[in-house]
Amino acid sequence: MAEEPYSREDGAAPLPPSFPPDPLSNADIRRPSPKDPIRQPQDSSGEDNDGAAEESRGSWLRGLVEFVGILALALLFSLLIKTFLMQAYYVPSGSMEQTLQNGDRIAVNRTARDVEDIHRGDIVVFVDPGDWLEDKPDTRNGFQRATSNVLETIGLLPQDSGHHLVKRVIGVGGDEVACCTDEGLLTVNGEPIEEDYLAEGMAPSLQEFSVTVPEGELWVMGDNRSNSQDSRYHELVEGNGFVPVENVEGRVWSIFYPFSRIGGIEHTESFDSVPESNG
Repeated sequence: MAEEPYSREDGAAPLPPSFPPDPLSNADIRRPSPKDPIRQPQDSSGEDNDGAAEESRGSWLRGLVEFVGILALALLFSLLIKTFLMQAYYVPSGSMEQTLQNGDRIAVNRTARDVEDIHRGDIVVFVDPGDWLEDKPDTRNGFQRATSNVLETIGLLPQDSGHHLVKRVIGVGGDEVACCTDEGLLTVNGEPIEEDYLAEGMAPSLQEFSVTVPEGELWVMGDNRSNSQDSRYHELVEGNGFVPVENVEGRVWSIFYPFSRIGGIEHTESFDSVPESNG
């Protein structure tokens, strides 16, 4: 009797009896019983999301604290620099042309404000010694004024020049300053001064004068002599042409804006040969 060929229950092609059974055959797969408990996979995504959100909030708060701390240190550093070292000012007129132009932003060295630190030829910023400046109405609104005051206080905005002036020191305490010689030159303690900072052809002064500078005070003039109401005008017209040294805010160190004019203020040698006063 012929042997029946081996057949698979799943309908696959017959295989010889010697071929090992298919490990994936239906006979070898255990079907789950309805009585078997159904095990649901544990979902940890909720806990992970909560942890990630908490970590994100913590990172954001740490970043905010660091930012506030850095900003506070920067403002403190700026305030210290403004108070003790350097202050920015705005040049509001052309009285110091050609050295300083209308609209220049200048950096002022606040460490140079005592008698021994101020020399002939220095350009200084000083507080109005007494009605040198006309009162101008403030057209800013309250918010603009408050914001400007805060930024000026911490040194992030150039100081409003409404109560400050910038001029060149011509005479210090005890000096005799006069104009002009037969050659049309200014003299200090009898020494004629070749003022190398004046525009070519500009006269040292259109008004003649001769003064002795009181101790502790300064005689100042603008480089644009024909357009500067300085010590000459206020002494001859109003009798208060001298500037107390205590009014000096500092010596102009450099121009920092506009960018096309960035640079330091060069020292003039015009006064190097002036003898000391007899006072």
